[in-house]
Amino acid sequence: MTNLTVLFGSMVFDDRKMQERLPRVTYKALKKTIKNGEPLDLSVANAVANAMKDWAVEMGCTHYTHWFQPMTGVTAEKHDSFICPAGDGQIIMEFSGKELIKGEPDASSFPSGGIRATFEARGYTTWDPTSPAFIRDKTLYIPTAFCSYTGEVLDKKTPLLRSMERLSNVAVQLLHLLGKTDVTRVTTTVGPEQEYFLIDKKMYDARPDLIYTGRTLFGAPAPKGQELEDHYFGSIKTRVAAFMNDLDEELWKLGIMAKTKHNEVAPSQHELAPIFATSNIATDHNELTMEVMKKTAEKHGLVCLLHEKPFAGVNGSGKHNNWSISTNTGENLLDPGKNPENNVQFQLFLAAVIKAVHEYQDLLRLTVASAGNDHRLGANEAPPAIISMYLGDDLGALVESVIRGTEYKSSGETDMLTGVDVLPDFCKDSSDRNRTSPFAFTGNKFEFRALGSSLNIACPNYMLNTMVADELAQFYEELKSAVDLEAAAKELIRRTFTEHKNIIFNGDNYSQEWVEEAARRGLCNFRSMPEAMAHYVDKKNIDLFVRNGIVTEAEIRARYEIELEHYSKQIRIEALTMIDMAEKRITPAVISFVRELSDAAIAKKSLSASYSVFAETSLIEELSGELEQFVKKTAVLKEAVENAGKHSSSSQELATYYRESVFAAMEELRVLGDAMERKTSAEYWPYPSYGEILFGV
Repeated sequence: MTNLTVLFGSMVFDDRKMQERLPRVTYKALKKTIKNGEPLDLSVANAVANAMKDWAVEMGCTHYTHWFQPMTGVTAEKHDSFICPAGDGQIIMEFSGKELIKGEPDASSFPSGGIRATFEARGYTTWDPTSPAFIRDKTLYIPTAFCSYTGEVLDKKTPLLRSMERLSNVAVQLLHLLGKTDVTRVTTTVGPEQEYFLIDKKMYDARPDLIYTGRTLFGAPAPKGQELEDHYFGSIKTRVAAFMNDLDEELWKLGIMAKTKHNEVAPSQHELAPIFATSNIATDHNELTMEVMKKTAEKHGLVCLLHEKPFAGVNGSGKHNNWSISTNTGENLLDPGKNPENNVQFQLFLAAVIKAVHEYQDLLRLTVASAGNDHRLGANEAPPAIISMYLGDDLGALVESVIRGTEYKSSGETDMLTGVDVLPDFCKDSSDRNRTSPFAFTGNKFEFRALGSSLNIACPNYMLNTMVADELAQFYEELKSAVDLEAAAKELIRRTFTEHKNIIFNGDNYSQEWVEEAARRGLCNFRSMPEAMAHYVDKKNIDLFVRNGIVTEAEIRARYEIELEHYSKQIRIEALTMIDMAEKRITPAVISFVRELSDAAIAKKSLSASYSVFAETSLIEELSGELEQFVKKTAVLKEAVENAGKHSSSSQELATYYRESVFAAMEELRVLGDAMERKTSAEYWPYPSYGEILFGV
């Protein structure tokens, strides 16, 4: 039986190993850097590097890598060995502080959004001591940030770290003003719930659309989907359970607190949820989780799909980002406590979040915008594209009481009587959960539910941290010179709740009535990635990031270009894959099947003119008509892709063209392809069906 206390973190150079292997002075200096952000001396880095190397070599490692998160949407790594020449053909294993602190990957081939020319190749990775090193595949992995030779940020980690520092600084200032002078650091924590699909690798290998794009571009619905709701929380199949058990162990070795696993709504869909960690470590862990999921699936003859919508007609996969704020003294700043009506500190931080989400709803929307997530948002399987906040009955009543100046009355805890003697009675929560809300309060945290399953969570979290930090800074400036601090704080809270209550909605976000109501409230409704991304470079958003020292205007514009270019390229790859499937496999397959039907009809008539060929001729007529339209629509799609170059005057225009013209043509072609699949013999149809894929594990 696995000893979890020994297994957990066994592949991580964690605090316990640092204490064991580092000199006491070195350990204390490193902990000051990690906890307080103090500069790291090279002598400390040398000692840490040597200890890391010794531990890694003992664990069988021969190489190390600076592991970073460029703007590609996946992680990157360049491996170097510990080997150094020792003379006479001998070697020694060395690893210096300089090698630990700085690496030099070629930056020319990573997305830069025009910040750097292709010939300007040098880039730097720099060690992030707040995220522990770990071992995978006999290699020591060192989490790092990534920048260009001239210092521009080229990764997703650096803005997150900066936003965490900014929020901590302003939150500490405000807490000191409120009398909490023992607080020296405030951290944001995240617990990202990860949804995914598992399918048989043989099925995957037979689908070029899954291989090239991560989703099925053609596919008629199976006779059964998710309508019986029998897969959700259902009994886990043996093969999937074996995968999940191995996945847990691999994640535990890496110090990732994988906690919950279950079947999700769609067939072959599942979820893993970890215990929360600081935003930085949670981001690294989530990137690792997705990588380990894929590798573990291979061992079981499976493929893990992390696309937001791999199959039409059933739910896609998202990622729920549970975000909160805590102090180094152990206080959750989003915990209402037993008497939230008297908790001015909680109300102040709640007001900052409400104001931030209202004023920067466009940023929250665009940070979850992607080609894959466009299939989910607003499709009654994920929150709508309209950003709003759910506070629940009790907290909603508190906000209303503050606005109106009336007495707050909590519904309190209510006993749930089971009516069965052997079943224990229990207390229900003060408010229900709202799974239709994009940004919902869930007790002592906010659950941002609109993330796509493949998204790097650094992006929404650094934007969330920054916008809340900015509001807290404004609150501090207003309150720091107040004569009566409590009265001034209460007036600030009342005014903020009043001015920004339009972002709060506790009802059904899926309803058409809410769409109309949101428009009356002046809330944004960006239905696609290009539409949302256009607002990234709005002046108020650029000013937000520059004012708080997160990224420069040039870096914002570069990221804007990168995201739009990635979107256009992704749609282009999907379109080219679809054309290839249509021309090389689907059209010939239907022609062959029609030929067989024709031969069968001729053969029957040759035997006797009285034999009916109604079935054959009816099917031939239907398929022939659909095939003709299919070939024409394929040509339309090809022309749309070829014409894309004429719309490349800007990244924004090109992305919009791909959405409105190329993607629209793809949707029309798919309708015909799926219709023909329903009528064509399985012996002729060239690809595994939805039924075979979704129910074949």
